Amino acid sequence: MRKFLFPFILASTIVAGGCMQSGKSAPVSKSADKTVLREASVSELVDTVEYNKKLVTLANGDTTGRWPVKHLPYPMKGAIFPYKRIVAYYGNLYSKKMGVLGEYAPDTLWEMLRKEMKAWEAADPSTPVVPAIHYIAVVAQGNPGKDGKYRMRMPAHQIDSALAIAKMGNAIVFLDIQVALSNLKNEVPLLESYLKLPNVHLAIDPEFSMKNGSLPGKKIGTFDAEDVNYCSGYLTDLVKKYNLPTKILVVHRFTQGMVTNYKQIKHHQEVQLVMNMDGWGAPVLKHDTYKQYVYREPVQFAGFKLFYKNDLKRPPHQMLTPEDLVKLKPKPIYIQYQ
Repeated sequence: MRKFLFPFILASTIVAGGCMQSGKSAPVSKSADKTVLREASVSELVDTVEYNKKLVTLANGDTTGRWPVKHLPYPMKGAIFPYKRIVAYYGNLYSKKMGVLGEYAPDTLWEMLRKEMKAWEAADPSTPVVPAIHYIAVVAQGNPGKDGKYRMRMPAHQIDSALAIAKMGNAIVFLDIQVALSNLKNEVPLLESYLKLPNVHLAIDPEFSMKNGSLPGKKIGTFDAEDVNYCSGYLTDLVKKYNLPTKILVVHRFTQGMVTNYKQIKHHQEVQLVMNMDGWGAPVLKHDTYKQYVYREPVQFAGFKLFYKNDLKRPPHQMLTPEDLVKLKPKPIYIQYQ
């Protein structure tokens, strides 16, 4: 039985009915060279006693010493984790095959998401739920494009549509990047005009980071701690520059090689890190993947992805429930539905 889960549809399928467009990327802030950084004072940080208690609750009785993760900086007041759980809907508006965001009209989408939120609040009443729209803003694809990087940057009007859908339910937004043959330093700054908004956060997908030059979808890609550190450092600078609330950085993972040198990942009080278990399959496989690559290699917070269709493909043909997932060590605090 395979331990590794291979969840994603090859991104060339995003060309739905020939409607893919090549619109302009979000502009880089013109004042990026005038950054004035500041350090948070103690009075700006969370209540450390309450924060530590919440972390112990999330560890869910783990006795190995892995969880909660020790010696990390305390976040600033207003940080979402560990006080609230995020429940996110994932996808791309161009494609019905990449997740629920492309499958349903916004009103229907919100009916579904609110139902999931209620289920999570019922399973864990002590943790309020924050809704999120997790939008793939840079999509790996089978077409090389003009620059041969095998990724498509979503036009600004599509990203704006994702933000508008989020606004319908007072949700936060994650912009997800699949770099393919590009790299994070070329992609992340192009989204600065969105990332400097207080309700917009970042996600990166190692599966489609093809450092060895392979085509996306042919092999599983990889990010190193250095890549994660670049993103968290970039977000940290934005928080300081624009006096923003704490940002969240989500990193997808479902194999050993997708994230290398995890012990070298750096932490900042301005950014909270989530390692998101991103594999699909039967419950036993998903549990195993979570244990191998999230539990055993702790970074900061844990996430768990659920697939409405792919998780049903193999016996027992059922999705894990919130009641199932709150039994995990640690409890996942970021939940994503595709």
